[in-house]
Amino acid sequence: MRRETSALGWAVVAILMLQTLAEAKAKHSPWTLRSKAGVFSDLSAPELKAVRSFLWSRKELRLQPSSAPAIAKNSVFLIELLLPKKQQVLKFLDGGQRRPVREARAIIFFGAQEHPNITEFAVGPLPWPHYMRELPPRPGHQLSWASRPISSVEHALLSRTLAEATKPLHRFFMDTTGFSFQDCHTHCLTFTDVAPRGVASGQRRTWLIIQRFVEGYFLHPTGLEVLVDHGSSDARDWEVEQVWYNGKFYRSPEELARKYAAGEVDVVVLEDAFPQSQGEDSTGDPPLFSSYKPRGDFPSPIAVNGPHLVQPGGPRYRVEGNAVLYGGWSFAFRLRSSSGLQVLNVHFGGERIAYEVSIQEAVALYGGHTPAGMQTKFIDVGWGLGTVTHELAPGIDCPGTATFLDAHHYYDADNPVHYPRALCVFEMPTGVPLRRHFNSNFSGGFNFYAGLTGQVLVLRTTSTVYNYDYIWDFIFYPNGVMEAKMHATGYVHATFYTPEGLRHGTRLHTHLIGNMHTHLVHYRVDLDVAGTKNSFQTLQMKLENITNPWSPKHHLVQPTLGQTRYPRERQAAFRFGRPLPKYLLFTSPKKNPWGHQRSYRLQIHSMADQVLPPDWQEERAITWARYPLAVTKYRESELCSSSIYNQNDPWDPPVVFEEFLRNNENIEEEDLVAWVTVGFLHIPHSEDIPNTATPGNSVGFLLRPFNFFPEDPSLASRDTIIVWPRENGPNYVQRWVPEESRNCLMPTHFSYNGTYMPV
Repeated sequence: MRRETSALGWAVVAILMLQTLAEAKAKHSPWTLRSKAGVFSDLSAPELKAVRSFLWSRKELRLQPSSAPAIAKNSVFLIELLLPKKQQVLKFLDGGQRRPVREARAIIFFGAQEHPNITEFAVGPLPWPHYMRELPPRPGHQLSWASRPISSVEHALLSRTLAEATKPLHRFFMDTTGFSFQDCHTHCLTFTDVAPRGVASGQRRTWLIIQRFVEGYFLHPTGLEVLVDHGSSDARDWEVEQVWYNGKFYRSPEELARKYAAGEVDVVVLEDAFPQSQGEDSTGDPPLFSSYKPRGDFPSPIAVNGPHLVQPGGPRYRVEGNAVLYGGWSFAFRLRSSSGLQVLNVHFGGERIAYEVSIQEAVALYGGHTPAGMQTKFIDVGWGLGTVTHELAPGIDCPGTATFLDAHHYYDADNPVHYPRALCVFEMPTGVPLRRHFNSNFSGGFNFYAGLTGQVLVLRTTSTVYNYDYIWDFIFYPNGVMEAKMHATGYVHATFYTPEGLRHGTRLHTHLIGNMHTHLVHYRVDLDVAGTKNSFQTLQMKLENITNPWSPKHHLVQPTLGQTRYPRERQAAFRFGRPLPKYLLFTSPKKNPWGHQRSYRLQIHSMADQVLPPDWQEERAITWARYPLAVTKYRESELCSSSIYNQNDPWDPPVVFEEFLRNNENIEEEDLVAWVTVGFLHIPHSEDIPNTATPGNSVGFLLRPFNFFPEDPSLASRDTIIVWPRENGPNYVQRWVPEESRNCLMPTHFSYNGTYMPV
């Protein structure tokens, strides 16, 4: 009787759960979600212009154009959406309350005053702003003037300063490289600047790598590196502090020029950088080693185009504004100018899975023998990570069937800048079935075959930060799994070859060292698993040695399930170098029909490790990199783990992630945020010429349902095919989507035999 009662109880639970799901689907219908996604949408070009016009109408700001060729000016550096508070948004999305006020975040550089500063403002309401209020930094922090990102004007002034300061080296440049800064035409020098800019807070002293400006100039260092102090707001005060050439330091360009003229410099004369002819029609000469132009041959040449995607019935997803609907999925997205791609209000099957999954930061930490090589610790949000979202190429960056979306950024500009095809959305086959089974009859035939094609939806953008290209994907599977993935490609950051440099990298060409470095990416994952009251726990396998109950003279070893709960933030902050449990679960107090807590599992794919010792100088800017995973309670004051200022003042940054853990709050049945660090060590190798390839250079994580649903939710997919054997005639193919009519773009007709016989 007890078993019957128990079964009846679970049946009632299952029915109630299905009713709840039905109500949730009605409440969060695609139409409702699409109409409300605009609360997360990036500012439109008219909105950006409206904010700019409002700021310029405030005469007390004394604004000048960003393009004005001076540092000592007041100018608008960044305008982007300021997201409303989460509780306000949830009341709007779920409670039917008023739409939150739409506001912009504006950053102004106040350089035209005795004590220059950076100030952030909220401007609203949009689309017709009439107020502004200051956004203070986190308590205990200030934004130092030296922490501001490099603007295009400052970069141009650096270039002018460098060209003027190196005039004494014109003959040296021509003799050793064939290139110069003066009267150079097609044989000009250029430079790459590295960061951090100095060795202490408040400094703005940058090492510049002098390169020949040719295709792939990142791979063409000349052997000269220059340290420029550009801390003054008056560019006339900027000066070259040191020069490094081929392993030796010089006090100034003049000293190097004098010693070169006296024959006291160990000179390396570079080979001719150019083939004799260049341009689109040049085919007779070998291309530069840094060029993308094909060279060499495969043993089996391929001279026709490869396969490509087709959508005979059109796309199976919908994109309307910043809302995407695909099968059981619906979500909003934005391309945040300061930090990059975000997906928001992520639903599957009518239930919210996550409020936000977003890119927070990407860093690349280098070693080297040259001063620039050993100084380089790139913190890419400080280089406009979210704004360098250049056009995606159909058929290469995204399938030709993709839906391409434009973006507008107001960053270091005087008007919004339009970026065509900055994002793409597409469905693609994975090439691997989502599920399949061949049910053998063990007599040369089968009872049935069943399979579900592997199809996913991908939201993609890229960030080209100088030499490196990051490809950012959010991938949605039909079984409720979501994946975040970063693919690294582009040119390696390289310095001039010296024998000592081999301790820090690999020789890639005659005068080139590919410097070893570690890529780290930080994500914010605000999970709402069946509501905002979640807990964090892990599952692990433990072995037990027991007496065999059916053969008492013997023992057996078998796995048992171990569960660990983490009630406090510090307990759920996992350090690199210590074991990270394999099953990381974010649980709801609600249960599925089988009595298990409804959960989502975080599964991390990464080769990251801690690179800098804790509290070591610049490490304060990236304290999140101590943890592959940290779990915190949601706070409005802890929305970002980095900032655009951390790059140029890593010694005293305005955002220190470690402070998020300091209060060690309770994380049981609270609104939780997972902070995930992924990455890999990159030791460059000759196959990185001309570019690093994506295979093997991808990292990320998955969010997987774990007892969240009563069964695999992909059962709702109509892509399933089941084959039943028949004694006479062809096998019966059961399908739920009609087979397509044949034409030249269609796949071959589906058939299945299923027998296996001796030959």
